[in-house]
Amino acid sequence: MSLHTWWLYLATVFVVSAIPGPNMLLIMTHGAQYGLRRSSATMAGCLSALVLMLSVSAAGLGVFLQAWPAMFNALRLIGAAYLVYLGVKAWIARVPEEAEATAGQPALAAASARRAGALYRNGFLVASSNPKAILFAAALLPQFIDASRPTLPQFGVLVATFAVVEVSWYLVYACCGTRIGATLKRRRVAKAFNRLTGGVFVGFGAMMALVRQ
Repeated sequence: MSLHTWWLYLATVFVVSAIPGPNMLLIMTHGAQYGLRRSSATMAGCLSALVLMLSVSAAGLGVFLQAWPAMFNALRLIGAAYLVYLGVKAWIARVPEEAEATAGQPALAAASARRAGALYRNGFLVASSNPKAILFAAALLPQFIDASRPTLPQFGVLVATFAVVEVSWYLVYACCGTRIGATLKRRRVAKAFNRLTGGVFVGFGAMMALVRQ
């Protein structure tokens, strides 16, 4: 691809990645809950899922989902149900009574730090819960690939560019979360934060369930 095409792709990915969605909300929430270092496992999970979806889109799964609307709708509803589950779980989560006495750590639904594997899994499932991302990748990537040149190196450049931009925005949202986390030592604020993020997750799930292909 030409340098001009790459710059156009970079600008497109920069804007698309910046738009708040379930991935960014989860990373910001985990940044507030566990800090920047621990939330890196969540970032890795989200990025792994998105890179995998880009790969399967290149392999033709996006075309397959377009040809089989029933399969797409089934995946869409499963993803919506998972987001609603996360929202309800956050909404009803218990905030410990001793939250206000805890120094230096935000008091949220999970008072104890979760293992990196659990955070990675949560990020991976949230990022992969929306099959529309596969269709988006299937529609976006071909627009920037020069058919007269070898496809695989171009695909590698596009995916690498996407990963760098996406991780950059992950860090922005996670850092915002850590700043918010400093104000969440108070039990009332922590409870309100859980309710807010829970409601937003339910909203994302509802939108995914209601919006048709």
